[in-house]
Order: sequence, then structure tokens, then C-alpha cells
Amino acid sequence: MRNIELTGRITHIGDRREVETKFGPAAVAGSILEDHTGSVRLNLWRSQLDIVKEGDTIKITNAFVKTFGGQIELNVGSDGKILVLTRTI
Repeated sequence: MRNIELTGRITHIGDRREVETKFGPAAVAGSILEDHTGSVRLNLWRSQLDIVKEGDTIKITNAFVKTFGGQIELNVGSDGKILVLTRTI
């Protein structure tokens, strides 16, 4: 599924780790994004890790869903965008 747009709150960001991708090494961390319908794992890649903090309410545009290890995961690729709407200090 592609071209997903949603708004939610980041309730958890896991540890940053380095992985090898087809584009070379990259930093990634799994996070949890929640809204009134439930929660989904959101993978934060590279510079996205510096944009989002736990407690932030964000709007995501042009995201896509993949299944990994039998679980649905949301990703925001190079053509997607994450906008921080509110930040909890």
C-alpha cells in the first residue's frame, strides 16, 4: 500500500541501529505511532531520526506499508514527508 497520509503521536522510539541496505549503510530505529484507531510500527530512517521525538504529534504524507516478520510496518521514503505538528517538551 502506498500514498498513505495520517496524523498521530509518537509514543515510543527504539534504539538507533546501523543496517546495510541496497543503498548502503543506514541508521534506523523502530517507533510506535498511535492515533484514535490504534497503533502501528513506524520505521524512522536516517535524518528522520533527528526530526521526531517521543511525544510528538506528527503528520505523515506519501508513506508506504510493508510487511516484515509478519507485522505491518509504516515507512516514509524519499518522496514522503514528516511534519511535526506539536512537540512535547
